[in-house]
Amino acid sequence: MTTACVSIFIGGISRLPESGSLTGMYKALATGPLELGVEGFAGDVQADRRFHGGPEKAVHLYPVGHYETLARQFPEAAASLVAGSLGENLSADLDERQVRIGDIWRLGDTLLQVCQPRNPCWKIDERFACDGMAAYIAQTLKTGWYWRVVRTGRVTPGGTLDLVESNADAHTLYEAMSVWREHRPAVDALLRLAGTPGIASGWRDKIVQRIAFLKTIP
Repeated sequence: MTTACVSIFIGGISRLPESGSLTGMYKALATGPLELGVEGFAGDVQADRRFHGGPEKAVHLYPVGHYETLARQFPEAAASLVAGSLGENLSADLDERQVRIGDIWRLGDTLLQVCQPRNPCWKIDERFACDGMAAYIAQTLKTGWYWRVVRTGRVTPGGTLDLVESNADAHTLYEAMSVWREHRPAVDALLRLAGTPGIASGWRDKIVQRIAFLKTIP
């Protein structure tokens, strides 16, 4: 069984240091049991529900190993690049090459399903005072990912993520993002990605729209 130790982070709404824009990126390490529902952890809040939160972005995991890479690339922010600082709910020693779209993992009493990557935004640059950090995260596919909650329940800090179900025919998240980011991906590759069981409906819709567009190009 594949398993990984996990840390849990939750937080409310804060303001970014320069623009004053609202953000839910500033989170604190959870120290007691938490209820996890279909829209995320009790006590965790998202500032802009157009882009964060909801059933298919209920829980965000960012691979803890990526922080070392980011610190090398952006040394001026190295001291601030620690687990939890990118607004993730879960921090674990997993990465995008180790999980597949549709994977189901157990966390405490709950079951989580990998459904889409995170799309990093400009607020990351302001949070760390580093122009280009969000773009670097996107370009290197070090995005982390979102889970949907397929079984709600209670989660206790200090637990593990345990792989329960995986489809060996599905793309890893890294492979899926690589296909999606190609300048002109093959329609067959996009069709396979769109048909992956467990993929987020919003991402699937974008893939289908892109397929339709590509079919219009001679």
